[in-house]
Amino acid sequence: MMSNQQHNPADDVQAFYDVAVIGYGPTGLVAASLLGQAGYRVVVVERWPTMYGLPRLTHIDGETARIVQACGDIDQAMRDSLALHTYHYVNAAGELLLELEWKGKQCGYTAHNSIYQPDIEDAIHDRVATLPNVELLRGWEAVFLKQTDDGVTVAIQRTNTAKDGAQAAKDGQWAEPAKSFGARYVIGADGANSFVRRSLGIERNDFGHKHRWLNLDSENISDAAERFKLLTIFCDPARGHMYMPIGDNRTRFEVRLLDGESIEEWEDPATGWRWLREKYGVGPEDFKFLRNVVYTFQTRMAERWREGNVLLGGDAAHAMMPYMGQGACSGMRDGINLAWKLDLVLSGRASAALLDSYEAERRPHAQQIMEMSLFLGQVTNEDDLQKAAARDEAFRARAMPPMPPFPKVENGVVHHEADGSLLASTGMPGPQARVRRGNCEGRLDEVVGNGFLLVAHADPMPFLNPGQRAFLTQLGCRVVVLSDDEQVSGAVIELDDEMSGFMAQHGIGAYIGRPDFVIFGSVPHVSELAALVDDLRLKLHWIEDEQRNDAPQHSSKERAA
Repeated sequence: MMSNQQHNPADDVQAFYDVAVIGYGPTGLVAASLLGQAGYRVVVVERWPTMYGLPRLTHIDGETARIVQACGDIDQAMRDSLALHTYHYVNAAGELLLELEWKGKQCGYTAHNSIYQPDIEDAIHDRVATLPNVELLRGWEAVFLKQTDDGVTVAIQRTNTAKDGAQAAKDGQWAEPAKSFGARYVIGADGANSFVRRSLGIERNDFGHKHRWLNLDSENISDAAERFKLLTIFCDPARGHMYMPIGDNRTRFEVRLLDGESIEEWEDPATGWRWLREKYGVGPEDFKFLRNVVYTFQTRMAERWREGNVLLGGDAAHAMMPYMGQGACSGMRDGINLAWKLDLVLSGRASAALLDSYEAERRPHAQQIMEMSLFLGQVTNEDDLQKAAARDEAFRARAMPPMPPFPKVENGVVHHEADGSLLASTGMPGPQARVRRGNCEGRLDEVVGNGFLLVAHADPMPFLNPGQRAFLTQLGCRVVVLSDDEQVSGAVIELDDEMSGFMAQHGIGAYIGRPDFVIFGSVPHVSELAALVDDLRLKLHWIEDEQRNDAPQHSSKERAA
């Protein structure tokens, strides 16, 4: 508790925002871009003064590429990408233990892609920088957070002068005056050591199995890089190691540190060059080092992801091992999930109860991926010779259980059948074909726009009553009728069969997709659509017109309007 003589920076709130995003990595970038594009007043607080500029994540799937497409220039983001078709786990002798099949398409993109992270982040940031309603505060960090009747008060300070936030809040002393603001909602996307999470007193569950690995990120110089473009992990009990492409022009090598080995020694470039020469016969004539850094891989989950008007996303909520390549993908799913739900709540169309569905949807999805990554981490990092031999034999005998299917959204804003089950397509990412509408041709979202999507083989409006049609209009739902007849209302001509093929595979006559591309639900024939629309209104905690008109203004976007 501060004495009366000590000045609390939270007393001097200098501005008020709809949303404050703390952290500007993949999760924060997505949230800031989408909320900014929706017209809300957003402030972003990032402790680093510039973009990081080096790769950490190296993989995104097709679903995540579609998220990037919604947030920035996807062609800029993917300009150095490389399609990934297989992911090999081999033993010390190079014998194939496990092959993850990564072929196919998803959401209009190659299902799995090796990318250069700075291209992804720059593409989204460039979009954010065009939005006058988004304020970027770089080189600042949060040092104080308090929930109020109006939302959340946040105090920030220059990165190079801030003391530890908890101590600063306790003694009221800063090297220079802090800057304070208020926000209706705060998204804590500030990494595994999240100040936001710690300030709320939220603990994390530790799944164990911490491992230290050296990342050697390099730029390709010679043709030697071609043999390292097949993503391969060597499950060697003596020392695990791996290589993988970083897009088309760079390569990552990873080496496991053994117990007792020094981080400082392994982060010395001379050690990395010696390892690469001995193991792969390559050197500075083949690669140029971009980064040498040791990471501790761990698996941790925040005990809760929401505290009042503060929500956690990305590594602040879930830190996972990298063996599925899904850490940043999961964070970007968090960002888009939060963005569309906050849009509905801030605009007064949905009650704040909708935000409870965020953790209900995202926690089990992220946890299943964490558990899959943890299993692969155990396969990779086994250093007991007898256990490693037994592991190899189990793979040879095909006695290992198969990898479970990739998770989908099973709770929250998805349609359950009368018996409580989900259809196979419900909760999974929807397809995105290349289409043409009039003179506009391109990816579906580029042609018809982002947001809720109703896709059907025939005009759905005759099967909906006026109230249902009004609800879809207020929701901003785009109606797409797959038809070669351009005179049909809502018609788009499909230039490939990704959407029609998907619908035929699942026996779908019409489906509703959410703004994060997750399929809310589907029906065999468009004539059965009305009940699906009614359930969507219920699941969204929709506020009807008469209630909305009696409610106070919700957002600065509305006040400005």
